[in-house]
Amino acid sequence: MTRPLPRPSASLDLDADQMELLTKGATSFVIDHLTSLGEQPSWDTDGAEQLGEELTRPLPEAGRPFEETLHDMGRAIAKSYNTASGRYMAYIPGGGLYPAALADYIALTANRYVGMHDAAPALVAIERMAIDWLREFVGYPEGAEGLLTTGGTLSTLVALVTARTVRLGEDMVGATYYTSEQAHSCIAKSARLAGLPTAGLRLISTDERLRMDPAALAKQIAADRAAGLRPFLVAATAGTTNTGAVDPVPAIADICESEGLWLHVDGAYGGFFRGVPGGHELLPGLERADSLVLDPHKSLFLPYGTGCLLVREPGQLQQAHGSAADYLQDLTATAHNFAEMSPELTREARGLRVWAAVDFYGAEALRDALREKLELAQWLHDELSTTEGIEMGDRPQLSVVSFRFRSADGDSDALNEALLHKINARRRIFLSSTKINGMFTLRVCLLHFRTNGDEVKAALEEIQAAAAI
Repeated sequence: MTRPLPRPSASLDLDADQMELLTKGATSFVIDHLTSLGEQPSWDTDGAEQLGEELTRPLPEAGRPFEETLHDMGRAIAKSYNTASGRYMAYIPGGGLYPAALADYIALTANRYVGMHDAAPALVAIERMAIDWLREFVGYPEGAEGLLTTGGTLSTLVALVTARTVRLGEDMVGATYYTSEQAHSCIAKSARLAGLPTAGLRLISTDERLRMDPAALAKQIAADRAAGLRPFLVAATAGTTNTGAVDPVPAIADICESEGLWLHVDGAYGGFFRGVPGGHELLPGLERADSLVLDPHKSLFLPYGTGCLLVREPGQLQQAHGSAADYLQDLTATAHNFAEMSPELTREARGLRVWAAVDFYGAEALRDALREKLELAQWLHDELSTTEGIEMGDRPQLSVVSFRFRSADGDSDALNEALLHKINARRRIFLSSTKINGMFTLRVCLLHFRTNGDEVKAALEEIQAAAAI
């Protein structure tokens, strides 16, 4: 006798009318948000902590209308840095191209698994094509292998684990690795997570333009070899976060080649500028890297959570990250599996957002948008250079402009910090700061696709008004 089936649960599926209603509400929310960006402040976190407490509640046993959820989303989004605005010029602005968001909507709704080739061969092919487009955009060699990640830090971790596996095997005793004093903190963080000895990290001095000094690098490598240590990797930067400085990659590549070291290049912020006219002169040598990090969510304007790692030699990612499991015995063993190339076994169809955005706009439009940011940075630097009361940092190597306000009483750091707060308090633009040579320095990063001439003129006006005080 057949046992009766368990009691069925309530269906979680929605009918067509319900889906249309929810989708219409979400679409209206997005359109209202994007079309009102010009009237929104560049940031607003007043009362955000209290709002977070207000929105925090116990696990709901019963659902509620989606319009109430949308309302709370809107309230939370409003109390934040307005990273979708063209007047957000702090840190490294992200993008948010609309076709990419639509592709994510479709990808997350279809909910296909692309970690293993056999599960979605065509989607894997699309993702591989999108990665290859990124490779071609920056002039990295044909035949290189790539992976889409959540961003530069995960890409760097994967690269360092790969370099460690290929060059050191399982013996990390005496391993030493090199980057500049201006390198992003993700280098040291990823090295630590990769199990590399912290004592092996060498921070190489920089020149007057804050670029890694190849002579100092060569001297440190020689000293470490003489001490019986094992140099194995150099991490150069193609556009530092602080000032956009570009390390002399060709000279560093020569050292790595002669010393047998892995050359890693962090192009998370600056790498895609290689695609603009003159980009080969602006960012020479990227094609010589053993691994190259790019962040499409920075200088290709994709949504946050879109990173890319390129590795010159196919098979090295799998060598470092491959694994075996009996429950995968039904799948093609020789297929191209993203799950065998990084720590991520489960991931969304991340390639669709890249493919859809590049397919919609085309490379020429993206190159031109990047060209505009480079030229706007030069324009702003020149305008600020003639402003009384301001001293400029280095001429922009990419799209970061750094400067300081002069102080009559000598307390320049306090003055600059106060004037940064004054500029941001008006909420017309949003800037951030850093320390250069130990001094509090303001910086403007022009990278958002919505940042145009009018937005940069507004920034100039705000800075000049502060300088006139």
